[in-house]
Amino acid sequence: MCFGFLGLQFGLALQNANVSRIFQTLGADVNDIPALWIAAPLTGLIVQPIVGHYSDRTWNRLGRRRPYFLAGALFASLALLWMPNTPALWMAAGLLWILDASINVSMEPFRALVGDQLPARQSPAGFAMQSFFIGAGAVVASLLPWGLARLGVANVAADGGIPDTVKYAFYMGGGVLLGAVLWTMRTTREYSPAQLRSFADAVPERPRVDVSSAGKPGWLLMLAGAAVVVAIRHFSLEKEVYLLAGGLIAFGLLLVWLSRTASRGMLREIAGDLYGMPESMRRLAGVQLFSWFALFAMWIYATAGVTQTIYGTSDTGSAVYNEGANWVGVLFAAYNGFGALAAVVIPLMVRRWGLRMSHAVNLCLGGVGLLSFLYVRDPRWLLASMVGVGFAWASILSLPYALLSDDVPTAKMGVYMGIFNVFIVIPQVLAASILGMLLRLCFHNQPIWALGIGGISLLMAGVCTLYAPTPKRRRAA
Repeated sequence: MCFGFLGLQFGLALQNANVSRIFQTLGADVNDIPALWIAAPLTGLIVQPIVGHYSDRTWNRLGRRRPYFLAGALFASLALLWMPNTPALWMAAGLLWILDASINVSMEPFRALVGDQLPARQSPAGFAMQSFFIGAGAVVASLLPWGLARLGVANVAADGGIPDTVKYAFYMGGGVLLGAVLWTMRTTREYSPAQLRSFADAVPERPRVDVSSAGKPGWLLMLAGAAVVVAIRHFSLEKEVYLLAGGLIAFGLLLVWLSRTASRGMLREIAGDLYGMPESMRRLAGVQLFSWFALFAMWIYATAGVTQTIYGTSDTGSAVYNEGANWVGVLFAAYNGFGALAAVVIPLMVRRWGLRMSHAVNLCLGGVGLLSFLYVRDPRWLLASMVGVGFAWASILSLPYALLSDDVPTAKMGVYMGIFNVFIVIPQVLAASILGMLLRLCFHNQPIWALGIGGISLLMAGVCTLYAPTPKRRRAA
């Protein structure tokens, strides 16, 4: 059931460790990298709730969630094969959009599948097993360029383009992603909607929420977005901050429309479920916001920060830069490897400390790990930093979903998992909007400080976790 995540994370790990490198190689300025990344999370913001909505309503010979596994895996594999051969920066940015959208199409139903298949007492172990396969796939994927270079594959292209180490890694990633997802499709059965409703632990649907009052927060959000636009113009802020303003205005418009519409279509259903989300999801939103803001900061700026601060170069055509970029891949493999090991330990932590305290401890370990980047100057010692990041990563991928799945209506598991993933996307949009501005205004454009900001963000997520709900009950099998 969880094996397909090995393939999905294989693709994501190649993306996270190498896309900024590809962008810089194709001529992107380091200050423009967040804007180039932004299409990917924006797509997830739209795709995941829609896929969740339709997968809740799908039942055919392929099953309920499996048709979406297959469609997403096919397009993601094609994007991985094409991306390292792009001759232009705009094409690479477009392929990142396709790759991330396709992985989102597969990933959201995978989350819902665990909620469908397992009783609540097994859900922490089920989501931890997902973390294990995520870690295992990401270790190999992140190490690929470094390992291929050790085997003699060219790590610097003669024409200054994408090195063969990156190209061959992406080709292998496309095959692994598709193969792993097909294996899960072949070996995992699904319960029909009628079977799910018949289980003793099925969570009934909630009464329809009164959305007539949604207009008030909607207007407030639109005013906040307009204030951000005024601030951008008055203080000459970076253009990426318009993304934040646009997001506030768009969400405000959605809530105002929701308060007035008589529609019963898909958008009304998703918006109504978002507005009337369970209290557990609402209180976990802050945890997710700070957690994923930190991760996105690391993914965007790790390569630039490590190569510039520790290896002393920003020349993407130099051997030293590519050596440092490969080492970032090793570091990403390390945190995923430690995450796979942490996935074995986390169920034991949960039994001793509970879901909430275990997650808080792991997030704080990750925060300390990212903050240490500001002080370590021997790249080998950064492997120790990745121990904490690995524990945080495994916990982020498992425990919030375990906290949530006990409180989600069985018939709407897909759409609520998609809505919950909105709180993964929003902090990524926020990071892409303001990180470049923060580095320019406060840290003299030194990208290593983005990792420090990420460390503080993880510590704040740990504090927020202490206010997250404790599951009221653990349903029996």
